Amino acid sequence: MILSRQFLLVGILAVAAVLAAGCTGTPSPTSPDNGTITLTDTMNRTVTLDGTPERVIGVGAGSLRLLVYLNASEKVVAVDERDRKPMTAGAAGMPSGEDRPYLLANPGLADLPSAGRISGDPEAIMAQRPDAVFVTFTTAKDAQTLQEKSGVPVIALVTGDLGANRGAFERSLRTMGTALGREERAEEVLTYINATTADLRNRTADIPAADRPRVYIGGVAFNGAHGFLSTDPAYAPFMLLGADNVAAETGPGGQVMIDREKLIEWNPDVIFVDEASAALVADDLRDPVFQSLDAIENGRVYGVMPYNWYANNYDTVLADAYFIGKTLYPERFTDVDPVEKADEIYRLLDGGPAYEGMQRIFGGFGPFAEVRGA
Repeated sequence: MILSRQFLLVGILAVAAVLAAGCTGTPSPTSPDNGTITLTDTMNRTVTLDGTPERVIGVGAGSLRLLVYLNASEKVVAVDERDRKPMTAGAAGMPSGEDRPYLLANPGLADLPSAGRISGDPEAIMAQRPDAVFVTFTTAKDAQTLQEKSGVPVIALVTGDLGANRGAFERSLRTMGTALGREERAEEVLTYINATTADLRNRTADIPAADRPRVYIGGVAFNGAHGFLSTDPAYAPFMLLGADNVAAETGPGGQVMIDREKLIEWNPDVIFVDEASAALVADDLRDPVFQSLDAIENGRVYGVMPYNWYANNYDTVLADAYFIGKTLYPERFTDVDPVEKADEIYRLLDGGPAYEGMQRIFGGFGPFAEVRGA
């Protein structure tokens, strides 16, 4: 069984590479004889670059992450305040310092000069003399204003996710790859992600519905930490595994707050906790009502690393999914060590291991120990 899965993964990679080569989803840039590059960003703005950028800045949640994924960290000359150290969170329970895989694998990035807040500061950007700026969570108007005030080409991106907004993520990565001359690397990243998500689905696809434990994710982070009743009806790792998410009935996806009575009614078999919210969840679980849940009584509560942490950390989505898969269906993941798999993913996407750092900051994979003292 293990050998056949290895052959399957190799086959998926090969097919995905062929498909990627023929269909990138991003228009090719125009490169006139003068060496300039003209492309269309995700806000449908036409942006012209004076050749391939050698000095770049990424501002806004997700921009620096994509630069790292494209092996372009050596081009980065400044980062926004949320990607710098020391801890720069505006409030407790918010992303800060070096608590994301791309920074843990590339700690020097957090020491770079500031490009301002998450929307970018024109004067701070100008001081670093970049050739291009990539910005997320913006509008066409704001991106154009930043370009005009800084005098630097600004390329707007959309972070997307590995679910319903996967196309937005893929387009943004390819757009950045085109701007940086890293088209092949962009396809390598997408091929790996596609093969990995296919592997996750294939491992569990034939499990009958009756044999799938009913699961719940609590403490889902969104703009910071939240309590036990914060969840996601389309939690990405569950979706990749075809897991029976008890909260699926609450909406199409995204962070939601549920009623305590609803969770008691669902009474899931297994509970996972987003460790960004560990302290808040541990406090909530002191409520005797929650202690009556079967998952807590049976010791089936586990911690997973936060992936919705300064936008989607696609690497952690995949890492969490392998740990959850191993926990729910151990016979389907006998060949997987979740910690080793996490660092395989981090090395491929971020350029180095990051699990140890994530474990130090958040707790890592395993039983949610704080439940025992709740």
